[in-house]
Amino acid sequence: MFTGFAAVLVAAAGITTSAFAGTPTVAPAPQPAAKTLAASWPTPVRTETLTATRKISGSFDGGNVRFVGGGALGDGGQDEGQDPLFQLADGATLANVIIGSPAADGVHCSGTCTLRNVWWQDVGEDAATFKGTSAAQTMTIVGGGAMHAADKVFQHNGPGTTVIRDFQAADIGKLYRSCGNCSKQFARHVQVSNVTVTVPLKILVGINPNFGDTATISGATLVGDASKSALCGLFQGVTSGEPKLISTKPDGVSCKVS
Repeated sequence: MFTGFAAVLVAAAGITTSAFAGTPTVAPAPQPAAKTLAASWPTPVRTETLTATRKISGSFDGGNVRFVGGGALGDGGQDEGQDPLFQLADGATLANVIIGSPAADGVHCSGTCTLRNVWWQDVGEDAATFKGTSAAQTMTIVGGGAMHAADKVFQHNGPGTTVIRDFQAADIGKLYRSCGNCSKQFARHVQVSNVTVTVPLKILVGINPNFGDTATISGATLVGDASKSALCGLFQGVTSGEPKLISTKPDGVSCKVS
């Protein structure tokens, strides 16, 4: 078991392990080198307070402005059901935005959306929530980072696929969670590549295999003592009550790690 040092799963090195248990093995062939993550977080050019959700259609480039919640968006709590700072319509893109604190419920995507170089300095309820309505829709997070998520960073409530790549995080509970107890459940899919997480971290991705969820993880780096961290959390999802954690080991079917 990896303890007391950085636990690394790097596709470029061809190294794999199973939930940090057992002896690492060398893959048959090396993979292309991962893209280098940003060396440091961007500096906000100024701070803007949002007292109501800003609705985005098309593309919005924030130019590294920091946005924080005020008024009804400014309590800074972890309560479920909060409104977001940004509501993205189907097909929208949010880029070069820094979300400070209070962050309310971050970003909501109504369908396919792209979050490019979005940075959460202190995650509120969730950083972003995928509320798609079709299995063909995708929420793509490329670049950016998140810190201080007591529960999870990305929440997936609707059907479809979440793609997370070239992302960094620190002090989070989970990077991604497929909703464990939504009243209407779907088969959801997540693809994670080239991410770096500084512990503490409980679970990198949480999915519900009983509803047909799948996860693929490649090029994940966990920095710090990862002995209490897991790459995959396999849950028995429900439509009411609380989901049950079944396993924290990649099974090679619902959760694949390379």
